[in-house]
Amino acid sequence: MNKAVSLLKLIHIHPLLWLAAATAAFTAHFLELCLLLVIIFFHEIGHAFAAWRFSWRIKRISLLPFGGVAEMDEHGNRPLREEAIVILAGPAQHIWMMAAAFLLNANGLIPAHTYDLFIKYNLMILVFNLFPVWPLDGGKLLFLLLSTWRPFPEAHQWTLACSAVCLTLFSIGTLLTVPLHLNIWLVAGFLYFSLYLEWKQRHYVFIRFLLERYYGKTGSGFPAIRPIKVEETEGVLQVLSKFRRGCKHSIVVGGDGGDKGILDENEVLHFFFSEKKTGGKIGDLFYAY
Repeated sequence: MNKAVSLLKLIHIHPLLWLAAATAAFTAHFLELCLLLVIIFFHEIGHAFAAWRFSWRIKRISLLPFGGVAEMDEHGNRPLREEAIVILAGPAQHIWMMAAAFLLNANGLIPAHTYDLFIKYNLMILVFNLFPVWPLDGGKLLFLLLSTWRPFPEAHQWTLACSAVCLTLFSIGTLLTVPLHLNIWLVAGFLYFSLYLEWKQRHYVFIRFLLERYYGKTGSGFPAIRPIKVEETEGVLQVLSKFRRGCKHSIVVGGDGGDKGILDENEVLHFFFSEKKTGGKIGDLFYAY
């Protein structure tokens, strides 16, 4: 119980949220803001609670003027099943919230107007959050799906590219239907900025993924060993770029005379990070010592 309550200590309220609250109070929209915050709070707590159950490292739970985010200190090396559960734990909160609201309304405990708003906002946030746009839950699910059959850097870049296309289509639809809806444009602007930052940091994201593997911070481990076939002339970084989520790797190194040998992924990671052979060839590992 104490650990569960400790999640509340990780909640961070963005300063602009107080400004939004003051604006809502002056414009008679305070009820709407409160309902949105309750929904967003339980959505993010859902992510955080699932992550806590799997002993993930949770940095903080941020409540923003136009949404929220549960920040994890994890970098793609947890089992895919765990990641899927943590991602879906947020949207799952909307189901019980709407069921609870239905029961309260049926028993006359909340006004019909409040109930209608609560259901409307729940559905709106649920559907929007499942859009395949990074960093929404739908974008994270897309990344997870692509990671099941593509290497980490490819899956990451494809996710960002698909997100940009989907967000552009969404923006065009907004322009044609509700071009003056300021809140939607603020959210779209935030998503475009998030995509831009993630794209700029894509190499850094990949290196963090490799570093976490190197230091063995992979949660409860991976169920499968997936071999990677490479040539001895390939660069170490080129080989590392073939690493995938959800499994460990053995590296089968081939040469002119057939296979030269098999390397464990930790040997390659050690060669790259500790030996600092960032520009070396994978064949060099056989002569490193």
